[in-house]
Amino acid sequence: MEKNLSVFEDNESQVRSYCRAFPSVFSKARGSLLYDEFGNSYIDFLCGAGAVNYGHNNPIIKDAIMAYLDSDGIAMGLDFHTQAKREFIQTFNEQILMPRNLRYRMQFTSPTGTSVVESAIKLARKFTGRENIIAFTNGFHGMTGVSLSVTGNRYNRQAISYSSVTRLPFFGYMGEGFDEIAHYRKLLLDNSSGVDLPAAFILETVQGEGGINVASEKWLQGLMELAKEFGALVIVDDVQAGCGRTGKFFSFERAGIEPDLVCLSKSIGGFGIPMSLLLFKDALDVWGAGEDNGTFRGNNMAFVAAAAMVNGYWQGFEFEQEIAQRAAIVSDFCHRMHREHSGLIKVARGLGLMQGMEFFDENLTAQISKLCFKNGLVIERAGDRDQVLKIMPALNVDLDVLRKGLDIVEYSIAESIGLSVEHFKPFGANHSVSENV
Repeated sequence: MEKNLSVFEDNESQVRSYCRAFPSVFSKARGSLLYDEFGNSYIDFLCGAGAVNYGHNNPIIKDAIMAYLDSDGIAMGLDFHTQAKREFIQTFNEQILMPRNLRYRMQFTSPTGTSVVESAIKLARKFTGRENIIAFTNGFHGMTGVSLSVTGNRYNRQAISYSSVTRLPFFGYMGEGFDEIAHYRKLLLDNSSGVDLPAAFILETVQGEGGINVASEKWLQGLMELAKEFGALVIVDDVQAGCGRTGKFFSFERAGIEPDLVCLSKSIGGFGIPMSLLLFKDALDVWGAGEDNGTFRGNNMAFVAAAAMVNGYWQGFEFEQEIAQRAAIVSDFCHRMHREHSGLIKVARGLGLMQGMEFFDENLTAQISKLCFKNGLVIERAGDRDQVLKIMPALNVDLDVLRKGLDIVEYSIAESIGLSVEHFKPFGANHSVSENV
């Protein structure tokens, strides 16, 4: 194995991260399974950090991409009008926005999550004429300049100083009973608080990297009202929590709100193909031609994949019921683990298929994640200390594979604390799993 990895160790930068936690050379993937070059299979509860919501090499989307390539469809299109873009726009309007009574203008930004966040903040500042952006504790919005300035984690931000950003406590950060909205209002009303009136509030309705922190519907509704009161905009970063991850296509639907701007990336490309989409209300479209652009904002293969994803899974609301069925299985499991290991697990929380268990000891979380990988499961950690075991399977994961993955988590927790594991079916080297896709 060491020789197998030497080319990466000898040539890649120290900045790499996921490969340190999952030290195998992967060769192929299908559905919810990853395969290494020795033929071992791993259940995937990471899903490209949310970029592969519909499984690897999803056949519905793959067939559409292959047919498009075979027809010599244009791949590189800048922001030209193309058939692929037109079909995606029409499909997204008809299948996603209109059934939800939403009207948004679309901007295709450079195809990364941090890029679409940068564009959203840039537009909010231009429209309002204000500079200050209010972000929240434990928020994560990307790893470039402006996006990084509104990211909470000190390690990610390093020692760089950013101006024109105010960070306020996210829902629940100050403990039960604290009225966050009243706190924000007092700061905005007080000319001596040091908090300038903001161009926008930016938030994730479910914080992913921050530790699966779920904002209440009441808090989301109150924040929208507060923003309107003070002439500010609301940007929902749905880069990870969107595209069905929390149970509905948009993570904010449950609260019945209409954010001014919505950031989509990761799984909007359907297949793991880079694509980002900024949605905003018509009145906000104050851009001049070319004022915000990027060479690869016209990824036509992503348009094809995204349209196939929408047509394949989001015609009507039946797929939401399938997600809810899987989410209930995960939720029941996490809360059972909390009950059975209350001395180890502080709380279980999450929404849809974006759930997690927060352990008291982050070192134990790391150990369990490592054991999960040894036993055939790829699973990530999150939170300010990486203390949360983050469960994010594909939205269409086979139920047997889902349960098998959860069995591995349970087995690995027991193994980590020296409990008897004889009643578990053993996993480990040369493990093999099959999935119906």
